[in-house]
Amino acid sequence: MTVEEQAPEALQVAAPAVGSRQDEPALVDVHTLPGGAHAAVEAVLMVADAPIGADRIAASLNLTQDETDDILHELSDEYAGHLGSRPRGFELRRTVDGWRIYSSAAHADPVGRFVLDGQSSKLSQAALETLAVVAYRQPVTRGQVSAVRGVNVDGVVRTLLTRGLIAEIGQDPSSGAVLFGTTGYFLERMDFSSLDELPPLAPHLPDLDMIDGLDGLDS
Repeated sequence: MTVEEQAPEALQVAAPAVGSRQDEPALVDVHTLPGGAHAAVEAVLMVADAPIGADRIAASLNLTQDETDDILHELSDEYAGHLGSRPRGFELRRTVDGWRIYSSAAHADPVGRFVLDGQSSKLSQAALETLAVVAYRQPVTRGQVSAVRGVNVDGVVRTLLTRGLIAEIGQDPSSGAVLFGTTGYFLERMDFSSLDELPPLAPHLPDLDMIDGLDGLDS
């Protein structure tokens, strides 16, 4: 038999291995693990580096959506001390992007001292001012932010983009300039569930229609 004749037979033998799931671990019934489904949900939350949706947790642990929702709310109440246990130094909080474990708001002062001790990771005054303009006037172009602040903001915008506090969210239809807005991470860091919780500062900023002609500053 020639190589050409052998090839189809070899492919037929190998075909079942394509897309095979035999090397994937079998699903484990999390109810049989120590601590049951509640502990399994906790384990997933502990390794999540960002808020995670209940639907994703349910899919990962082979739980129903309703069961997962009930567990998440029970854990949140338990950590807060609402079920008769002592309040914990951490809390399970629901954000716009999902659920995540955070240090307790009541312990923000000691946690803040620990995290910031010897570090200089705070945003500069320029970055804070630029972030405020984006937050209150979004969607906004780089040129419009520069006009409000009276200085070039290219470097500061790059810093805010790198930190994930703002993102490109489209283009201005009239000028083609990139539009910027805040991110879910910004809301998370501010402990907001929506932009409606921003303090009433916007009336003190100029209207965007007053500075629309400055979009040419954007590159």
